[in-house]
Amino acid sequence: QVQLVESGGGSAQAGGSLTLSCAFSGDSYSRYIMGWFRQSAGKEREGVASISSAKATAVAGSVKGRFTISRDNAKNTLYLQLNSLKPEDTGIYYCASGLATSPIGVSLDAAPYNYWGQGTQVTVSS
Repeated sequence: QVQLVESGGGSAQAGGSLTLSCAFSGDSYSRYIMGWFRQSAGKEREGVASISSAKATAVAGSVKGRFTISRDNAKNTLYLQLNSLKPEDTGIYYCASGLATSPIGVSLDAAPYNYWGQGTQVTVSS
């Protein structure tokens, strides 16, 4: 059974940075597409960034140029570097995984993802 455990959330000032990590266990990590999603108060969950098994990436327009997704297949770990944070980045950030159907396939939609972490809170103050 795949398990995902996020860490690295916390509080930051606007303009600051945070790094989120997601530890993957239970299967062969390199076979999975990975993604970060977030849910803010009163809003629907949105896809933030995605990375394929071959490390192709996609990021949402709202975070492009500020957030970077990466993965270390040797450490079974997914990362999200959050820079130039804004108050509207506040929310619970979730790590997600799904078996890859293509080595370059990425998705900001939740459909390909079968496994989800518990989430980590990010709070950005102005």
